[in-house]
Amino acid sequence: MSSRRRKGPHGMTTTRTLHTPEADLAYDLHGPLPTPDGRPPLVMIGQPMDAGGFAALAAHFRDRTVVTYDPRGLGRSTRKDARTDHTPQTQAGDVHALIQALGTTAVEMFASSGGAVTALALVATHPADVTTLVAHEPPLLTLLPDAEAAQRAQARVRDTYQDKGWGAGMAAFIAMTSWQGAFTDDYFARPTPDPAAFGLPTEDDGSRTDPLLSDRSWAITRYQPQADALTAAPTRVVIAVGEESHGTLTARTAQATAALLGQQPVIFPSHHGGFVGGETGYAGQPEAFARRLREVLGDTG
Repeated sequence: MSSRRRKGPHGMTTTRTLHTPEADLAYDLHGPLPTPDGRPPLVMIGQPMDAGGFAALAAHFRDRTVVTYDPRGLGRSTRKDARTDHTPQTQAGDVHALIQALGTTAVEMFASSGGAVTALALVATHPADVTTLVAHEPPLLTLLPDAEAAQRAQARVRDTYQDKGWGAGMAAFIAMTSWQGAFTDDYFARPTPDPAAFGLPTEDDGSRTDPLLSDRSWAITRYQPQADALTAAPTRVVIAVGEESHGTLTARTAQATAALLGQQPVIFPSHHGGFVGGETGYAGQPEAFARRLREVLGDTG
């Protein structure tokens, strides 16, 4: 274990590296441990997003000890396993090791997108790790009634990326994730959009390693959650969906995940990245999002 300290939104932020046989995992500890009020730390995880994507949301929890991390192979976390694929089981093992390194019995967790899939795998295998999980728009394509077509749409994004590069691949990804409802013949009849229409680069830089546009993260979107283990766990699992996401791919997967667990999804402000601040081109409503997250966690701070 190694660490360094710097000024952050919570005062002093400690950046630590957890060294495991397969990866060196970088994580940021915003606030003290053990927590002065006895509440468990609030861990925020994403995939393929690293800790930086939670900066705006974490800033609204200055009264809490917040932990953010970079999944293996992303951001500051390096791999030693000679692999390039991302699987929820492996990611869940990493998060379990991280929670153990915190020296706390359990945590509260907000997990978004692929991170929500990781969190569901974590609760299924290590149910004592998490007291409350808010899983925001897990992209579980296998749960959709049009799962085969959704996976075909995903393959179309990969193929566009492989053929034409990042800008074209991202344009295809935006088209897929903004499509309303099931993937029909009409969707596949449409040409992939021009990246310039989204302000994306049209030139190909030759790279093909993007975890979002390649097939490196397909094990996450094609994960089959263990419904029996999740419903039997002591963890309170809440499936969340953005109010602006209605009808889109990740709204539909969130609804399907909630139905699998016998519940209704809880509505959050904004869209799939609703907790992200203005530092990106996809800004949400992080302040309103944080208020809603506090309500769901039962946090009156």
